[in-house]
This record gives sequence, C-alpha cells and structure tokens, in this order.
Amino acid sequence: MGKKIIGFSAGVTATSLLLIIFLATGLWNRFSSPKTEEHPGTIIITPTEAGTSSNMVQSGHITLNDSKNTKIPMENGETVIAVLNRENKDLQAEDQFVVFSSASDTSREVYITYISYDEESKRYKRLWNAPTAATRNETISLFNQDIIGDRNDCIIVTGMNNRSEHTMTVFRRNLSGTANMFNKIAELQIDGSIVIQETARSLAYQQGITRGQSFNIAANGHDSTSNNILDQIETIYSFNPASGQYEQSSVSRIPGSQVEQRQLREILSGVPGVFEKFINDLWYYVSPQGTIDLKQYIYFDPIGREIIFYGDYAQQVFNWQNSSSTRYGLYIRSQNISIRTLYRFIDIELESLDSLRLRVIEDVQLKIAVNTTWDGSYRRAGAASLKEPVSSIKPAINALYDSSIGRLQFFNTGEYTITSANTARKGRYVFYKVDGQELLELRPFEKNEAENRMVYKVETTGNSALSLSRIRLGTTGIYDLYDTAIILTAAEN
Repeated sequence: MGKKIIGFSAGVTATSLLLIIFLATGLWNRFSSPKTEEHPGTIIITPTEAGTSSNMVQSGHITLNDSKNTKIPMENGETVIAVLNRENKDLQAEDQFVVFSSASDTSREVYITYISYDEESKRYKRLWNAPTAATRNETISLFNQDIIGDRNDCIIVTGMNNRSEHTMTVFRRNLSGTANMFNKIAELQIDGSIVIQETARSLAYQQGITRGQSFNIAANGHDSTSNNILDQIETIYSFNPASGQYEQSSVSRIPGSQVEQRQLREILSGVPGVFEKFINDLWYYVSPQGTIDLKQYIYFDPIGREIIFYGDYAQQVFNWQNSSSTRYGLYIRSQNISIRTLYRFIDIELESLDSLRLRVIEDVQLKIAVNTTWDGSYRRAGAASLKEPVSSIKPAINALYDSSIGRLQFFNTGEYTITSANTARKGRYVFYKVDGQELLELRPFEKNEAENRMVYKVETTGNSALSLSRIRLGTTGIYDLYDTAIILTAAEN
C-alpha cells in the first residue's frame, strides 16, 4: 500500500512539473491561439549564405561592407571612403579592401589598399596600395565580382572624376606569385556611362565544375562627330587571357532622339539644380517591348530631397543625399530612410524630353544580396500613353479640406499645410497605391522621431468626404493602427 502511495505521489509530481514547463514555455499558445492569416508581401532584401551562387544583375553584388572600421589604423590625413570585408582563401580571418583619400595628395586621387592577416607577425598589415581613376569621394562604389569567370573575384571601384566623367577601375588577384599582389586589368574614364555586360552562365559554372564566360564592359560616350547631343559612341572592352587585360573589341554608333537641341543644351548645361528641376516628377517604367508599367515607377522630389521607388507592391523611400552633373544627366547618391545601411547610386541619362534611362547600383553594406529591376527606360507620367488615367496614382493635387486636425490644404507643388489654432504645419505629401488600396503619406518639414512619416488609408464616404485611417506599412502589407479616423470634407477658400 505504501509503495502505491509513493508511486502515485511521484506521478503527480512528474505531471505537475510537465504542466509547469508546458505553461512556462508558452507551448499552450500554439494550441489555444488561432493562426493569424498573413498577407503575402514583397521582400525587398534577401539574405544569402556565403558561397550561394545566383545569377545577379550588377546591382545585386554581394558587398560585405559592415562598416567603415578598418583592421588597422590608417595613416594621418587618410580618410576612409568605403570598406569591403571578405573571408580569405583559407576561410579564416577576413581580408579587407579599403578605398581612401589622402589630404597630402594635391591631385585628389582616390586610392585602394589591401589589408590581410600576417601569420608570421600575428597581426594585420597593409600589403598593397594602388591609385584609382575616381577623385570624387561622394560618388565612390566598391564591390567584388567574378567578371572573368575563373572564380577569382575582381575588385571594382566606380565613381566620378573632377571632369564629371564616370570611371571604373578593376583589379584582379595575381595568382602567379610575383611581388605585385593585384593587377589592374581595366581602367576606364568616359563622359557617359560604364556598364558591366553580364550574361547568364552555365549550370556547370554554378556548380564549380567549369569556368564561366567573361563579361564585357561597355562604355558609352559623346559622339564628337555628330551635331546631335544625344548621339553616342559605344565601345566594348573584352578580356584578353593572353595579355590579362581588358582590350577594345568593338566600336559602334548609337543614334539618340532627334529633339530640339537648344532645350537639350539648357537641360544638360551642368548648372546646379537645372536637371534636378527637370526630373521633378513621376516617371513610369517602360518595358523592353515599349509598354508602360503602372506598377513600377520612381518619383523624384528634389525639393524634399527624397526619391520614392514603387514596384512589386512595395514602396521604398530614399533620402536624396547628393548629386553630381554628368554630360547626359545626373549621378545621385541616396540612402534608404528605414534601412540605414542600404544606399543607392542612380545614374540618370536623358533619352528625350519626356524619357530617361536609369542605371541603379545598390550598396547594401550588409552580408546580403539584392536583386533589383530598376534599370531601364522611364517615361514622364504626363507624357505617357497609359492604359488607365494617371490620376489613379496622384503625386500632386490642388484641394482644400476641413477636418478635426485643422484645415488641410494640398498644393499641386506636392506640399501641404495644416492650419489650426493660429498655427501652421507644413510638409510634403504623396498619394500612391499598395495592393489596390489608395494611401496618403505626409512628411512634415519639421522632423521628429514620432511624426517623421504619417501614412493613412484613404477611403471615400457616402457624402464624397474622405476618411483617413492611420496605418503602418510593413513587408507583409498594411497594418491598421486603429486610431480615430480623420474625416476630410471639401472646403471653400
């Protein structure tokens, strides 16, 4: 009888312990709580593991720019511009490439140095230095890519020089064992654009069985023999295995649009603010077939210093940090307002008086890869032949409303004013759609952490008034904040 009581007590104790663990760990919640339905959303950034192969466009290079911290201190007067970290060939310590400028250099050249761990001294050392063609720090982009196809990643530095030319300098690891650790295999400077022409590589290359095809480099510059400003000369450079250098392989003329040359000269004069004012508008993507894509557009706001990218039902807002005039347009450096480590370099070229050509380079500064489809031609919204009216996405309107927060005035300049109790709050606004839902975003001029961006769901009530419901945008869609709705009723001046 005593043994039964002892056994029963032990069983009760064990059951109690299991019940406590069950409640403490929250496992009960999996059974009692209903599963919430998640709406599919666009993932803007996709993490990738080291060694993962993918066919990425140029804007999707894996850049390991964790920070601008270097393994060892730089010399006095040297300013770090960009840092690229990567594992060495032994997959142990990190190698580091640093792009920097030197205050003692009167030529304002930008240099690159290689820092690696030295087994003999048991410390990091600068093992190699070389100049690049770029001289303007704010335009520098640093990344690595296997453009030869032998899995020996090249180090590529792009930027602009003091003549407002695009530059590209390419270094390749020297595997012959000579004293020079890296060879300069390409260095281009041109008053147009420089693009790595990537092509799909075979499955055997992806699996590490065979070499891949080398990528060509295309440089487009002004055709000095033509009277049309938009006519260009395209020079193709191909890798020559015999010399180990990129060499000119073909030259061709690319005719530009025949438009009024006087207007072009004014727009492309290089005067600060002129081209920025010209692109201050909504621009829709033009497919290779020549059709307008209403689901992908870019809105340039030079006054508010913002650029809005909208595609795949996701909106991305970037701060317009700085821009530099080029022969055919503008080169912009921008930073994502939410992901502070995501930068975009936007090379804009004028195609005609109502169309642009864009090339977007991403600098993620994280161990992730980004595939973007922003490259291509864009048509100004007002000049596009659309299948549906542009008013379905209204970047600017002219209207006056009364509401519980005051009198709200929308101006066709893209600005708004809220007047209440003898105070006026001003800012920028934009209407757009996400998953078919019209949204309004207000961005006050006076920034603060709590009210930096206010996003509302816009609905029309029975009496033609507008109802604004505060929401938050996330990667999985729209989240209602359940604040009291703001009713806008039309008012007269």
